Amino acid sequence: MKYLFLLLVVLVVIWALKRGRAVNTSAPTQAEQAPKPSEMVTCAHCGIHLPHEEAVTGQKGLYCSTEHRTEAQDRNPG
Repeated sequence: MKYLFLLLVVLVVIWALKRGRAVNTSAPTQAEQAPKPSEMVTCAHCGIHLPHEEAVTGQKGLYCSTEHRTEAQDRNPG
C-alpha cells in the first residue's frame, strides 16, 4: 500500500511538471512573433514594388537595381 501511494505521488508530480511546461511553451514570446511588414516603394524606372531596405537610392528617386539607376541617368545622392 505504501508503494502504491508513492507511485501515485510521483505520477502526480510528473503530470504537474509536464502541464506547467505545456502552458509556458504555448505562449508566443517576443522573438517568436512575426516581424513587422516593411515599407514598400516603387522603382522610378520600371515601376516594380520592393521593400525599402532593398531599394537603391538615386537623386531622382528609388530604384530596384543599380542598372536601372544608371539607365535613368541618375547617380548616387551626395
